[in-house]
Amino acid sequence: MIDFSAIDWSDIGQATLETLAMTGLSLFFTVLIGLPLGILLFLTARKQLLAQRGVYAVLSLAVNVLRSVPFLILLIVMIPVTLLLVGTSLGVEGSIPPLVIGTAPFFARLVENVLREIDRGVLEACQAMGAKTHQIIFGALLPEALPGLLAAVTITAITLMSYAAMSGVIGGGGLGDLAIRYGYQRFQTEVMIVTVAVLVVLVQLLQFFGDRLVLHFTRK
Repeated sequence: MIDFSAIDWSDIGQATLETLAMTGLSLFFTVLIGLPLGILLFLTARKQLLAQRGVYAVLSLAVNVLRSVPFLILLIVMIPVTLLLVGTSLGVEGSIPPLVIGTAPFFARLVENVLREIDRGVLEACQAMGAKTHQIIFGALLPEALPGLLAAVTITAITLMSYAAMSGVIGGGGLGDLAIRYGYQRFQTEVMIVTVAVLVVLVQLLQFFGDRLVLHFTRK
């Protein structure tokens, strides 16, 4: 019989904060890496400003390879690298490197696709006025793509939250770790139900605020 009174709500609160920390920090580094990578993919593609078939092929292959590795396998494979970078493969710190490596290529591809949707007339007008590449990027590309980029960030944040929960398999901390240690290994069904409910609420909040930002910055 399910008994919610037996739940240690302080553990739930701590695990929720850890999940938010993992998601927030990983999202920051994912955008920091994925945004320039996505811009470079776009610029070096065929018929673009810096078209370089070889460079694009190498970058695209690297992105596709990393995206094709299942995240649970990546968690395990990344353990030696994570130990080297942060000194531990456990907890919030140990989860961030694999989370970033797992989602940065995904975000980069989203950025590339968003930039492809921009009207080429905007870029051609900038070139006709003699704008340099960096001026086109920061003066035209990114401002025009802002709503789409915000939508991509929202999708990536939700994906990261899902991955952060998966990291509990190897002791990554957060709600996933709590669900596995108590809900699965100790058969405390009520803990599993509460952790899933909290994750659902967090995802809904992320989607809501992300949609609001996209709507706010979308030009009428």
